[in-house]
Amino acid sequence: MAASISQDRTVEALAEVWASIADLLGSLADAQWRLPSPLPGWDVHDNVAHIAGTEAMLLGRPVPDIDIDRGAADHVRNDIGAFNEAWVVSMRGRPPAEMIAEFEELTAARLAALRAMTGAEWTAESFTPAGRSTYGRFMQIRVFDCWLHEQDIRDAVGVPGHQTGLAVEVTLDELRLAMGFLVGKRAQLGAGRSVTVALTDGGVVVREIHVEVGERANVVDALAGTATATLTMPIGVMTRLAAGRTRTDDVRDQVVVAGDPAAAAAVLDHLAYTV
Repeated sequence: MAASISQDRTVEALAEVWASIADLLGSLADAQWRLPSPLPGWDVHDNVAHIAGTEAMLLGRPVPDIDIDRGAADHVRNDIGAFNEAWVVSMRGRPPAEMIAEFEELTAARLAALRAMTGAEWTAESFTPAGRSTYGRFMQIRVFDCWLHEQDIRDAVGVPGHQTGLAVEVTLDELRLAMGFLVGKRAQLGAGRSVTVALTDGGVVVREIHVEVGERANVVDALAGTATATLTMPIGVMTRLAAGRTRTDDVRDQVVVAGDPAAAAAVLDHLAYTV
């Protein structure tokens, strides 16, 4: 089970990211909804449908009865992908104005439901995309997912934004949970080694994630000594790498490395974990 995750903080982060998405969508011309996003097979409209569909499911609405032909859709790789695609396909013909209205209706209903949840419901065991955990962890992952899809939309339409704020902080909280696995299992750094990932906004370090490797790799608040390797990069680079939205070679020039270059390269090459 995940450590305690604040209900108020997480729900307010969802409110923030959904409001930011709604504002962004309201500024778009209809033609921009058909621009391709960084996600293969999905345009702006599809990203909105995915977010809306997940929230509709969490409100108890039935999943669309649509068979997804995985052979005809290379971007659908597993059961969760097929589940997501059913919602996307079901909404594909809806005009942007209708999509915005649906998005706002669904997210308002979800916020009301989340704010009414008891503490016991929030901490109850639940399915999450990361395995069995708590419902609160699931909602932290929802912040992570919604913020990433907002960035997908922004990248598609060329309107950067929402790089700071509570939703970004909660997104990084979720990303932090994966770093032990990425350093110890994926990058296979050995015992006695350590890594610091320093994340920047406007060139200023705003968050550091430290990992020490002993019998296993653990995320810690601070290292006992100097990191074996330190990687400094913008928040947007780290999140896009973690989500598989970009390739390491495409952003290597935006990463500053100190310490052991081989250890740094091993970590940098194994940051993707949501794909």
